[in-house]
Amino acid sequence: MKVSGIAILALIAFASGAMWLLWAALAASAVGDAFLAGRPERWLLPGMAAFFLAHVFYVILFWQLGEGAGWSWPVKIGQAALVLGGAAYIRWLMPWLGKMRVPVLAYGAVILMMGAAAIALPAAYWLVSLGALMFIASDAILAHQLFCRPAEAPPQKLPSYAVWFLYFSGQAAITLGLLPPAA
Repeated sequence: MKVSGIAILALIAFASGAMWLLWAALAASAVGDAFLAGRPERWLLPGMAAFFLAHVFYVILFWQLGEGAGWSWPVKIGQAALVLGGAAYIRWLMPWLGKMRVPVLAYGAVILMMGAAAIALPAAYWLVSLGALMFIASDAILAHQLFCRPAEAPPQKLPSYAVWFLYFSGQAAITLGLLPPAA
């Protein structure tokens, strides 16, 4: 279900003539979802790699869209709050990461870069900025579920629903905010 929703967004972006970085980011996310739909303990690293690539595409796309957007204190404060808060969260996760420490640090860095680039977008892209922040919130909840919850503990429904809702809604908001106007 999760894979098909993002794959459909990728197809919509492609068919509508959206920038290739958008549909490439969505396609990479769908590949990541496919990996994570299997056994996460086996496919977590390939899934993270696919999402890492998706975030690289988003960073480049958002930087291109935000070029010349100007500098403002609210944007810089928002970016600083996001990056410092994200870094503190990742630091808090460290005791639970074990061998996943380096991949999580790399992934955390790229998703925070994506969020910082989204915050700097011009106001017309507010839906994209909101979507990026929803994506980050989803991954923060997922990281807590993957690394902090005891392995023998049953999955919790509310966080699982929150991850799915924030992730899909975030990706949909990014997509809707970047689709070209209908002719």
